[in-house]
Amino acid sequence: MVKKPHSYTVSDGSLVLTLTEAEEGGFVVTSPMDPELITEAETVAEAFEMARDALEGLRKSRAKLIQQLKSIA
Repeated sequence: MVKKPHSYTVSDGSLVLTLTEAEEGGFVVTSPMDPELITEAETVAEAFEMARDALEGLRKSRAKLIQQLKSIA
């Protein structure tokens, strides 16, 4: 029988994260607020840090894509 990993929803008041226990330890971190956000962390505090970093990368990537699309439109 395969055990389903536990998931937890946590929030710091501005960011909502879903932490799913990873087989190798720690958590896979996602967010219902942005389905493209996915990262890993060992602790809840690190999850928020890593998620903010991932969101910044997504923001920059999206801004670059928008500029590229504007240049060909």
